[in-house]
Amino acid sequence: MAQTSEPRRNSSGLARDVEILELLGSAEAMREGGLGVLRVAQLTGRDKAAISRALATLADAGLADRDENTQLYRLGARVYGLAARTLESRMASISRPHLRRVAQATRETTHLCVLRGGNVLTIMSELSPHEVRATGWEGVTTAAWRTPSGRVLLSDWDRGSLERWYAEHGHDHPIVGPGDPLTTEAGFSVLPTPPADKAVITDFESLLEEIGRIRAHGYALLDEELEGGVVGASAPVFDLNGRIIAAINVSAPKIRMGERLPTLGRYVAEAAAALSEQLGAS
Repeated sequence: MAQTSEPRRNSSGLARDVEILELLGSAEAMREGGLGVLRVAQLTGRDKAAISRALATLADAGLADRDENTQLYRLGARVYGLAARTLESRMASISRPHLRRVAQATRETTHLCVLRGGNVLTIMSELSPHEVRATGWEGVTTAAWRTPSGRVLLSDWDRGSLERWYAEHGHDHPIVGPGDPLTTEAGFSVLPTPPADKAVITDFESLLEEIGRIRAHGYALLDEELEGGVVGASAPVFDLNGRIIAAINVSAPKIRMGERLPTLGRYVAEAAAALSEQLGAS
């Protein structure tokens, strides 16, 4: 006689917690800035005291946040962190053949980049076959205001969000690393401020102008702003909701690619659009 499997322990409790998290991510919660204990109890049909305990437990785990002023609960940072890691893992897996095709077609080093606060993080690189080439920057971060990929990653933000971001990060030192721990502070190198004739972003208004150009053309260009003799192009990768979640970046010695930068920009934009389509963007 076949044995029946026993129900998983705490599965019903987990299902109830998931139901609460789904409510905290609902349109109503987003519109109202969160949900209170009473409202969650009404929507779930559960006891108010039980809901209060469940929300407190979720908050302790970082899965929910409680606003001390309004007493409303919303999704916690840990939920978004887990979702971002899951998305980036899937994106990295799907992106590899796209990056390889770009690197083979351009014969230049190609990167996949994401935004981390005020910095751009390179999560994947495909190297150029040339002996003289831009290096792979996997795990390296650079100040977003300083790079074309950073400006691409900001190019779907509204003015208010950009203004707040620039006030906090617009003067960050362009840290790259890891560097030589014997010669650089905390194992990271700090690039010098770009020459005045190479700097694209000098204030908030110039950031807005550059973002306007990115929106018009669909890509951003780099001409020795980050490193002497190096040029590049970046284009946005979109998710199924039309949000920019990454950037494809190609960097190259100016002696090889300097006169073909606009052509490179258009090609990178086409490659980013193909990756976006595979990720579900319409």
